[in-house]
Amino acid sequence: MSHEIVPVDPIDIPSTSYSRPNLGREDSPERHQHQYTRSLTFREHVSEPFDSERLPATLASEIQRFLRIANLVESEEPRIAYLCRFHAFEIAHHMDRNSTGRGDEEFTVIRRKEKSDVRELKRVYHAYKEYIIKHGATFNLDHSQREKLVNARRIASVLYEVLKTVTSGAGPQAIADRESIRAKSEFYVPYNILPLDRGGVHQAIMHLPEIKAAVAIVRNTRGLPPPEDFQRHQPFVDLFEFLQYAFGFQSGNVANQREHMILLLSNTIIRQPQKQSSQPKSGDEAVDALMKKFFKNYTSWCKFLGRKNNIRLPCVKKEALQYKTLYIGLYLLIWGEASNLRFMPECLCYIFHQMAYELHGVLAGDVSMITGEKVVPAYRGVSHETFLEKVVTPIYKVIEKEAEKNKNGTADHSMWRNYDDLNEFFWSIECFELGWPMRSEHDFFCVEPLDTSKPRRWREKIRFRRQTKKTDEEMEDDEELGPITEEQIKPTQRWLGKTNFVEIRSFWQIFRSFDRMWSFFVLSLQALIIMACHDVGSPLQIFNANIFEDVMSIFITSAFLKLIKGILDIIFKWKTRTTMPINEKKKQMARLGLAAMWTVILPVLYSHSRRKYICYFTSYKTWLGEWCFSPYMVAVTIYLTGSAVELVLFFVPAISKYIETSNHRVFKTLYWWGQPRLFIGRGVQETQISQFKYTFFWILVLLTKFAFSYAFEIKPLIEPTRLIMKVGVRNYEWHEIFPEVKSNAAAIVAVWAPIMVVYFMDTQIWYSVFCTIFGGLYGVLHHLGEIRTLGMLRGRFHTLPSAFNASLIPHSIKDEKRRKQSGFFPFNFCRGSDGQKNSMAKFVLVWNQVINSFRTEDLISNKELDLMTMPMSSEVLSGIIRWPIFLLANKFSTALSIAKDFKEKDEALYRRIRRDEYMYYAVKECYESLKYILQILVVGDLEKKIISGIINEIEESIRQSSLLEEFKLKELPTLHKKCIELVQLLVEGSEDKLPVEKIEEQHSKLVKALQDIFELVTNDMMVHGDRILDLLEPLEDSEEDTGIFMRVIEPQLFESYGERRCIHFPLPDSTSLSEQIQRFLLLLTVKDSAMDIPENLDARRRISFFATSLFMDMPDAPKVRNMMSFSVLTPHYQEDINFSTKELHSAKSSVSIIFYMQKIFPDEWKNFLERMGCENLEALKREGKEEELRKWASFRGQTLSRTVRGMMYCREALKLQAFLDMADDEDILEGYDDVERSNRPLAAQLDALADMKFTYVVSCQMFGAQKSAGDPHAQDILDLMIKYPSLRVAYVEEREEIVSDNPEKVYYSILVKAVNGFDQEIYRVKLPGPPNIGEGKPENQNHAIIFTRGEALQTIDMNQDNYLEEAFKMRNLLQEFLRNRGRRPPTILGLREHIFTGRVRFHYGHPDVFDRIFHITRGGISKASRTINLSEDVFAGYNTTLRRGCITYNEYLQVGKGRDVGLNQISKFEAKVANGNSEQTISRDIYRLGQRFDFFRMLSCYFTTIGFYFSSLISVIGIYIYLYGQLYLVLSGLQKTLILEAKVKNIKSLETALASQSFLQLGLLTGLPMVMEIGLEKGFLIAFQDFILMQLQLAAFFFTFSLGTKTHYFGRTILHGGAKYRPTGRKVVVFHANFSENYRLYSRSHFIKGFELIILLVVYELFKHTSQSNMAYSFITFSVWFMSLTWLCAPFLFNPSGFTWEIIVGDWRDWNRWIKEQGGIGIQQDKSWQSWWNDEQAHLRGSGVGARCLEIVLSLRFFLYQYGLVYHLDITQSSTNIIVYALSWVVILATFLTVKAVDLGRQLFSTRKHLVYRFFKVFVFVSILTVIITLSNICHLSIKDLIVSCLAFLPTGWGLILIAQAVRPKIEGTSLWEFTQVLARAYDYGMGVVLFAPMAILAWLPIISAFQTRFLFNEAFNRRLQIQPILAGKKKK
Repeated sequence: MSHEIVPVDPIDIPSTSYSRPNLGREDSPERHQHQYTRSLTFREHVSEPFDSERLPATLASEIQRFLRIANLVESEEPRIAYLCRFHAFEIAHHMDRNSTGRGDEEFTVIRRKEKSDVRELKRVYHAYKEYIIKHGATFNLDHSQREKLVNARRIASVLYEVLKTVTSGAGPQAIADRESIRAKSEFYVPYNILPLDRGGVHQAIMHLPEIKAAVAIVRNTRGLPPPEDFQRHQPFVDLFEFLQYAFGFQSGNVANQREHMILLLSNTIIRQPQKQSSQPKSGDEAVDALMKKFFKNYTSWCKFLGRKNNIRLPCVKKEALQYKTLYIGLYLLIWGEASNLRFMPECLCYIFHQMAYELHGVLAGDVSMITGEKVVPAYRGVSHETFLEKVVTPIYKVIEKEAEKNKNGTADHSMWRNYDDLNEFFWSIECFELGWPMRSEHDFFCVEPLDTSKPRRWREKIRFRRQTKKTDEEMEDDEELGPITEEQIKPTQRWLGKTNFVEIRSFWQIFRSFDRMWSFFVLSLQALIIMACHDVGSPLQIFNANIFEDVMSIFITSAFLKLIKGILDIIFKWKTRTTMPINEKKKQMARLGLAAMWTVILPVLYSHSRRKYICYFTSYKTWLGEWCFSPYMVAVTIYLTGSAVELVLFFVPAISKYIETSNHRVFKTLYWWGQPRLFIGRGVQETQISQFKYTFFWILVLLTKFAFSYAFEIKPLIEPTRLIMKVGVRNYEWHEIFPEVKSNAAAIVAVWAPIMVVYFMDTQIWYSVFCTIFGGLYGVLHHLGEIRTLGMLRGRFHTLPSAFNASLIPHSIKDEKRRKQSGFFPFNFCRGSDGQKNSMAKFVLVWNQVINSFRTEDLISNKELDLMTMPMSSEVLSGIIRWPIFLLANKFSTALSIAKDFKEKDEALYRRIRRDEYMYYAVKECYESLKYILQILVVGDLEKKIISGIINEIEESIRQSSLLEEFKLKELPTLHKKCIELVQLLVEGSEDKLPVEKIEEQHSKLVKALQDIFELVTNDMMVHGDRILDLLEPLEDSEEDTGIFMRVIEPQLFESYGERRCIHFPLPDSTSLSEQIQRFLLLLTVKDSAMDIPENLDARRRISFFATSLFMDMPDAPKVRNMMSFSVLTPHYQEDINFSTKELHSAKSSVSIIFYMQKIFPDEWKNFLERMGCENLEALKREGKEEELRKWASFRGQTLSRTVRGMMYCREALKLQAFLDMADDEDILEGYDDVERSNRPLAAQLDALADMKFTYVVSCQMFGAQKSAGDPHAQDILDLMIKYPSLRVAYVEEREEIVSDNPEKVYYSILVKAVNGFDQEIYRVKLPGPPNIGEGKPENQNHAIIFTRGEALQTIDMNQDNYLEEAFKMRNLLQEFLRNRGRRPPTILGLREHIFTGRVRFHYGHPDVFDRIFHITRGGISKASRTINLSEDVFAGYNTTLRRGCITYNEYLQVGKGRDVGLNQISKFEAKVANGNSEQTISRDIYRLGQRFDFFRMLSCYFTTIGFYFSSLISVIGIYIYLYGQLYLVLSGLQKTLILEAKVKNIKSLETALASQSFLQLGLLTGLPMVMEIGLEKGFLIAFQDFILMQLQLAAFFFTFSLGTKTHYFGRTILHGGAKYRPTGRKVVVFHANFSENYRLYSRSHFIKGFELIILLVVYELFKHTSQSNMAYSFITFSVWFMSLTWLCAPFLFNPSGFTWEIIVGDWRDWNRWIKEQGGIGIQQDKSWQSWWNDEQAHLRGSGVGARCLEIVLSLRFFLYQYGLVYHLDITQSSTNIIVYALSWVVILATFLTVKAVDLGRQLFSTRKHLVYRFFKVFVFVSILTVIITLSNICHLSIKDLIVSCLAFLPTGWGLILIAQAVRPKIEGTSLWEFTQVLARAYDYGMGVVLFAPMAILAWLPIISAFQTRFLFNEAFNRRLQIQPILAGKKKK
């Protein structure tokens, strides 16, 4: 879009006093390269423009339009420009009285020239007014004319306001009344989609019948109360204006929701069924449909609370329609102004409930019984901010103050109320105690806990005074307590605290949320152990009386587990006691008491009746044999009664759902005992069929799991356990603390503990396996991977038109009937329906648009574009199609080769060619094309006759099947070459720049080519060529025929003579003819290489997926006009919009972005240069195409411009589909682009439909601040809006306003669009405060969601992408909302994501499509509470499910997604997700899902959410348990004793179980779903190859390293908190991370644990007493070694240039600088070790006492090394006395004192007495050496002892550091803490040196660096990209 001023045609003005208005474009901000600093106070007229874009936010909305108009009219009307600027200054001064610059001289000038100014203003104003009247009603304006008209409206509107101000005296009152003056000027009213002002009635969208009907409904004000009742002197324009004056809503909110309502109504109206004979619809059905959607949640809320809803309708139909519209409008206005209250849907229900009651009273004219006056709203609309100030702001302040108590995520969740707590207050009947108007003294508004610091007597005195209403004079002042002040006697509010749930950090939350699952696993484990002890080999053996009785003991365990659950419930709900209903408290205590009773009854009965049972033998031979029972079994039967009822209800989910959702008292009572009665979570059951499916799935999983656990984990351990219990151990190799413990309990725990961990973990593995199997079957059945390769695409391409027609083209009524009659398989048998004759033309048009989009994106070259497009001609309408040339590549040449040597009959040749359909089409098209070209080329009569004769001969021979007899086909290759020569001459001759002499030369060559072809055909190929030669000169005497061959023809055939021309050359100037000739040439010349078209991998993938998706089951496509409307919402913070020119070419720490892009995308760079017509980068710069270069690079990064381009494809696709719906055959043949340019009315209709159906809003949170600061990002956003006029940008404006003489910060939500090169404000809605008080992203979405439109909403992140071919399927996708998925239609549609940055593949749910109305009435599309909702996206799914929504996943549509590609960025992302999952673990949503789902659905919920992370955690914990257990056995001497005495060797079951676990560490089973996905989409051979290649690229290292990241952050966050958003940075250039950065990121999460595992393995290898050679045992040891080394080495293996010597040296310097730098306030952690060390302990600062104690307990494991190893030193001489251990602490203390002494000596002597310091260090060294030598001589201290001592004492030191960190609040500030800091620095330095040394050694070997580069960038090497220059950071080329 151009930015220069465009001159316009003059306007004919009758009077000469009028001048021609300037309607050109304004200077865009890009033109103002310098900053204008001139003041607004002009004393004389000046013509210098003023920068209208650099204004304070306070003034911009008020004066910017005047300054812009002044700049626009400056050149034509300088005085008018001056007046506009002066008027802007007056407004600015009025807004800020403290401003200076308005002097007396200025007013003198104004007064002196007042009359001339008014005259000038009137003259120019009337000129523009007449132009508007003349052209305003014109419908078919082109783009430039529309811009001129918009400019005229804007200028006239501003001039009207200035004129009214000047004519009224220019006094302060006129300035103050500018809003009313502006309202009267309706020449230009900014609008979003619908121009509802008078000037917009002529726009195409306002002529749509459904829009007209919706507008009529909204503007039906008949019967409303008179406007005088609301202090308005004019009639109400519409219902929304009435609501505004009645309740005090903001004007911006009213305008926004008015358009919102009209669009919703119109889109609903058009989809309502209607008889053909009916008139335009009244809208009753549409309003009813919207009522049902909007108020379903409200009516459910009323029923839940037992209140009658306040939606009351009159009996008269027309009045009822008006009432319904008013209720919907009221809800929309409440929602639109609710700000952060939108996250609290039931709070909005409460507000609506009260206001709807008032609305009915106002409409009905009710009279107050008290005052006798008409009922008026409690918050009457005195001002347009009444609702905001009186209703929204008080509740918002509560939210804000509660959020402040969060302390940036460090405070405990129980200390503050989040959004859910505040919203759930409205789930109880007590919410009505708030009253209306709301009582500010209610406890709900109290945000601080009750102050209990005052004495009890003081509080009692307050209470007594309030009750007795006595004064101070009537009561004696208490001398101790003092007098009572007025502040003290205010009603005492109490803090309500948490509501229904408390988020407590504890691993017990996992058990509490999924207690049924854990109880099931525990009871199953007990049963399996009992069965193994009885050596059960068959399940039927369980019914043996003794075995059955023992198995029945599991119910005792069950009773204890329920008791634990009851205790946990009371503990975890303790802080909700103030809001908990009394009945709920009684129930909790009753359940706890009942659980305690059963824990007594069952064990007692079991012990008394054991083996005392009565048996009955059956008379028939059955499998049971006998039936026995005992009192215990009777008690168990009673105990299981409740579970039996649940089981029955499980099998009939419909009844269960009815009981849960019913409000009948009986059902509420029954349901009350099982679950707390909450508003959500009721009736979440699935249908019977769905339930059967997942039940069957989980039964298979669990049967497999238990069979494996029994056979390979539990049963093999029974016999060894019995042997261990029998062995008596007396001689321990250390001092045994509990020597009297019998049965070697510690050894049994050491053996069984790892097995228990594996038992509880391996369900996740089996779940992955079965998901892979069932997922593969599902993919096959649903045609996933139907077309996987280019070869398959070519083979199936002929089926695409019919599949396209069936899937993406709306069906006629006739087709619909045929599909319904098709019976059982409608999908398969209707795919080939040819219901529309132009369906093939539609496919060709869409296919060409898709291929053109590939070219625009530079995925293909110009040649590939020609090879892939399909020509559009009238033949297509008759079903004749000409396939793309890449399908016909070499087909014609192959056919010629077959035909030239063919010896059989014609029929055989025909069948041979017809066998290959594309070969047949190629031969046919070549023949027809040659015919067509010759008919146009040859114009001579004789020549035309000869050509016709040859053609007739050929076609006659074909009809008679005598072609092989009458033609010699051996000459076909020669003819082929001649035809190529002929067509090439035609192509060259069609060039416009060919000179005349060149044309003549080409003409001669063309004649020669035609003559050669003629001679070849007649002489060499035709058997009867004489028939054609007879046509040259017909002779009267047939006897002279023999002389014809000797005759010389003058002139010769095809030659021109005189004015007679035999050939038409150059050919007619026709685009279609040129394209056909070019296509014919390609058909003749293209070779096998075209079979690999397209070459670009992304283009291949997209085409293949698009073709595959056409065969998938997707809903039928409606017409665009009948489809559901939708919006797309993208949140944006400060990410890149476009790469700047400076960024493209700068190379700070690496290479430039543009150099990187050229090497990573070489084919696309080449295509881009071809499209630009340049040879290289320098040529682009010379030709001034830097902006195109910016776009090209930005579209290949993770930028906002890429996302916007992709999502705007939706609008382009809708316009094209609407064109196909409306256009006739001629329009389709003419082409979409040509019709849009030539047929303005049709183009206007297409734009109108696209606007009505699609809206794209980008929520640029910082746009306002960036615009005020002149940030280039603001200009980039504006450029996007200019490029895409339908794009809307929402942002939050923060500015200061004077309120009650005090400056206050005020916040606004603003929506803008681009108008003629500038951003135009459309809506402005004031907010109650800053919107971001919780998690940033969901609240950024929340403020912008009010500006979205439609019935569906797609959420897209700013690093996502979309494609044109996928956008064509959006209307199909939206039809999913009208499909019933089980009991209900879906409310969230999940979509596929393609990771376009490579490396990482998984689905995260960003591109989901939401049922918009469902979600805006139920809390929005995400949750925003700080910390707990860190993973905000997933909570939308939880909330939807709990509110009885339905979520589906659709494979037939995909969007692009960018991911971080560096290990550090991926690890940060993994850490963020792990943090989010740990917060989910303690959230109320997970708890309620776990409690409300049935058992098997609960399993699915667990293992697909937090279960994956918890299973990963316990798999790592299992390794630690195994190694520490082995360490205990080895160091205590138990292993030696057991081996020697009991002969227990190689416990195979333990080894086998851990071997199965090691697969998870290697990432193999985690990768199984990925292998299945690739296999379905690309083939299983390719999937296997990719998997092997991934392993060669060290994918196992990556998976194992990622496992460490997940477990560390998941476990730490549950214990201590600290979850936070971790910005990863979306860099595109591969960069090297220095050593200190890697150490900071992975020191605590990976390095410490890796060193710990290695020490464990080393100690075990040193002291084990057996030489196991079992392969399983070796594999276990190998897997642990692998994991520990991976955790230590992976950051350096995956770090580019990590083994380059120069970089290694730089890293070492940086590391030393960092480790030695002192920290402090303001010192960042990347600058100093001390700052990092303090930040690394941040999670402990907010940690509770319990978590700190657990941290200390876990740290005690490091003392086990010292305790065990000191007894194995030679110096101890095998003593096991406790004194040995005590002496080891003396050694540690001496070591610490030595370190402290050296540090003290450094402080005292190192500066001034350096020599003394050196002597001191020598003395210390000699002393230590002396002690060691003395001990070696006297006490036999050996070198091994020194090594073992290091292994013993190093872990002890680290354990002491961890304990000191845990008790930091107690020791901070003491010398002990200082010493801890010194010790920690020494440990970190030592670990750094150990890690760095191998890297430095390997860096000496050049092959290591080359190997690293190879496996890191293997795909890049395969594509022959230049990675080395990128890594080396060479100069950009």
